[in-house]
Amino acid sequence: MKLLFAPASPYSSKVRMAARYLGIALEDVRVNTADNPAELIDNNPLGKIPTLITDKGDAVFDSRAIMHFLHRSADKRLYPKDKEKRTEAEVLEALCDGISDCLLAIVYERRYRPPELVSQDVIDRQWAKINRSLDHLDKSLPKTGKKLHGGHFALAAMLGYLMLRFPGEWENGRAALAEWPAIFAKHFEPYPALRPKA
Repeated sequence: MKLLFAPASPYSSKVRMAARYLGIALEDVRVNTADNPAELIDNNPLGKIPTLITDKGDAVFDSRAIMHFLHRSADKRLYPKDKEKRTEAEVLEALCDGISDCLLAIVYERRYRPPELVSQDVIDRQWAKINRSLDHLDKSLPKTGKKLHGGHFALAAMLGYLMLRFPGEWENGRAALAEWPAIFAKHFEPYPALRPKA
């Protein structure tokens, strides 16, 4: 299978980590979405990454859809069998993906708008959502052991993106959250290589 991805993308990072954890081999193909490469556009009309291309040539896109596809494709579980625990994992993944959405909105506001048109109000509203969510996570981090799930990988990817794009802007007062990536890396050794990178 082939994964169209970008190394800085937290969503790509989440999927790549999950595939490695499950023992699913992916051919990683780095793409620049701004260039609208044909292989991406032909397989995903949204032109977004990550996009998975199966061995049959079918396209699976949106990181959560890919995560559930990987879960169904592997012998190992990516989500708990117990319904309540699975819901907890899926809600954690949704929260972390939502934080990543807010972080990307800030990055795009600063990167793609002329400086005089950058809206501090938009940035402040995104940070309000991010700060509420990070405070929530700092107080209610998931248990991390030998069995990892989709929520763990979403959290690891989102924190990796914070470390990449917003170092020093989120850690203060959140000791548990700031220490979590090192704890996660002890249970998932490929983390430093697969977390978001420039």
